[in-house]
Amino acid sequence: MRNLHKEDKRKISILFFTLIVVVIMFIFIGLNKLNYDYSLNLRLKKIFSIFLTGISIGTSTVLFQTVTNNRILTPSIIGLDSLYNMIQTLIVFLFGINSYFFIDKNINFALSTAVMVLLSVILFKVLFKNDKNIYFLLLIGVVFGTLFKSLSMFMQVLIDPNEFDALTNKIFASFNNINSNILLIAVIVLLLIIPFIWDDLKKLDVMLLGKDISINLGINYDYLTKKVLIIISILISISTALVGPITFLGLLSANITYAILRTYKHTYIILVSSIVSVIALLGGQLFVERILNYKSTVSIIINFIGGIYFIFLLVRRKEK
Repeated sequence: MRNLHKEDKRKISILFFTLIVVVIMFIFIGLNKLNYDYSLNLRLKKIFSIFLTGISIGTSTVLFQTVTNNRILTPSIIGLDSLYNMIQTLIVFLFGINSYFFIDKNINFALSTAVMVLLSVILFKVLFKNDKNIYFLLLIGVVFGTLFKSLSMFMQVLIDPNEFDALTNKIFASFNNINSNILLIAVIVLLLIIPFIWDDLKKLDVMLLGKDISINLGINYDYLTKKVLIIISILISISTALVGPITFLGLLSANITYAILRTYKHTYIILVSSIVSVIALLGGQLFVERILNYKSTVSIIINFIGGIYFIFLLVRRKEK
């Protein structure tokens, strides 16, 4: 943080302090001698999964907005959220809720992540092989997202109401009943991703200047774009397969980060975006558990706030 503005350092310190306070509140509110052994273990798992999800979404959104050079877009526009919903719906439609593909969280996580990453890689390879630009990729993503959503709705109408109820619990983001084995797999994948993106953070700073300037400054723009998009698809696949889709969280965290910091360096932007995502998830989950008494989900809360913020960004952008 040596080259960071003094005001930015102060804001990051405040965010860290806020994060610590929210974590402490999440752990100790409602904790007593009677439920200590059970509740503490469950809450620590939730916090761990929230950190993984927040870091994945916060990082992937910042990277995606850098590649697309647009601050109101999120990776969900590629259609990965809709693809996840379709995978879960297809499993229930073909095999039922008693299938190992649905019941076994490890198999379900591995299958969902593998399919999402594989289709993303194939899409990126085909499009960039034919010299299509990033905006064509976004257009294809919107089309496929709509297709996946339509197919999901069609199958959901046909399945049994009890199966639909079980499916609903799967396709809405939830931090209940966390599987420790899934968390371990997610951590390993994230640790493997860090070395691949760490050396490119300074190149991403240059990419903010635009494609033409980046190329003139020696950046292999197309290669770096493909590499970043594959990393984004892996991160989103992990977070979505881990807890379910949270559409507007990335938009919320990334744009709050841009509003807070003056710097353009991705090292700090990604850090702060991840912290904001984790705080939002922890605060949302705390609100769901303590205020709403589990009558809603954290994804509904965050998507509601994020949707309003998205409209605000559109209106402000139009005024400019």
